Formats: sequence, C-alpha cells, structure tokens
Amino acid sequence: MLRYHTIPVTPFAQNCSIVWCSETNKAAIIDPGGDLNKLKKAVADRNLELQAIWLTHAHIDHAGGVAELAEQLNLPIIGPHVGDQFWIDRLADQSRMFNFPLSKPFTPNRWLVDGDTVQIGDCTLNVRHCPGHTPGHVVFHSEEAKRAFVGDVLFVGSMGRTDFPGGDHETLIDSIRNRLWPMGNDTVFIPGHGPEGSFGQERRSNPYVRDLQF
Repeated sequence: MLRYHTIPVTPFAQNCSIVWCSETNKAAIIDPGGDLNKLKKAVADRNLELQAIWLTHAHIDHAGGVAELAEQLNLPIIGPHVGDQFWIDRLADQSRMFNFPLSKPFTPNRWLVDGDTVQIGDCTLNVRHCPGHTPGHVVFHSEEAKRAFVGDVLFVGSMGRTDFPGGDHETLIDSIRNRLWPMGNDTVFIPGHGPEGSFGQERRSNPYVRDLQF
C-alpha cells in the first residue's frame, strides 16, 4: 500500500511529498525544493529507506535541493521530462532571482516520458507528461491509492502559472482535461502548493477547467 507525508518547504511553501511502500518501507521523495534537514528527519522518524528522488518539474522551489540531496545520500534523480532541461540549466540563475540558497544544475539519471512507470517497493505509479506550466512537467499517479502528485499543474480552485518561459495556457488546460481527468473523479491530488483536493470537485467548481457537461 502506498503511504505519503507532505511537508511544505522553502519560502514558497512548496509541497514536498515523501512516498513509501508500507510493506517494505522503501521510499522516494517528490520535489525536494529545500529545507533538506527537515526532510531527512521526516524520513528517519518513519524509519524509511529512501531510494530515489522523483521530480515533477525544475522550478527552483521544487528542484532547489535536488542536487545536494542526491549527492548527500547517493540517490538517483528520476524525472522530469527532458523538456525541462533548460530550467535545470538555469537553477543557479533561479536561485539568485528568488533569493534561494545557491542550487547547482544536475543531470537526471532517468528522464521520464508519458506512459512510463516508477516503482517504490511493491508500489507502482504511472507517469503522465503534463506540459503547460513547464514544457517537461510530469505527474505521478497511483491507481491503487487513488492519489496523484501533480506539482504545479493544478491547484484547488486554480491552476499553474503559464507566464514563465515555456509556459502555455491552452497546453496546460489540455493537460488537465486529457491527462488528469481520466484518472477518475474520486482521485485525490496533492498539488505543489496549498491543500489537497479531488478531480471531481475541480471539475465541478474550478473556474479555469470545470466541465460544463459534468
């Protein structure tokens, strides 16, 4: 069974999620943007065996701690899609722009594409490429747990910004409607910022992407 614990990190209160298999205690960490000591303590407190970093996209609040954590714990970096290479290359510039600790570029051990899967212990999650906020944004979906870790694609009552380089409003709406909604109305999503929600509720009430036919 997939378990998870979400911890807001960085001044942007970015939701970093530790996900693990309850049968094996093997774990991955999604979007360790910063505050690494807090994240490592949460892993240790749960007696988890951290095995990988999974990355939804490479904006600084999601990716700022990736290189350092990977080096400290010898962890492979999985994701995002190669479309975010230019954001990884600009991590030092992003650090200066948003007054974050200096973050180094890195090379993922594995780029992800739509339809891939990632594994942690006995738990398998599906990967969907959901561009629009960034070109290489991916989402991790557990069908068994009915949970989706969506980064900055969708928020409760809102959706990701598209005014950064590589963003596109219509592409993001297409990603939400054609990649997220088929996961099911009862799927709970964990966004990159703010509270969790369900796809069904967003289809009913989100002013940006609600389904008039729903």
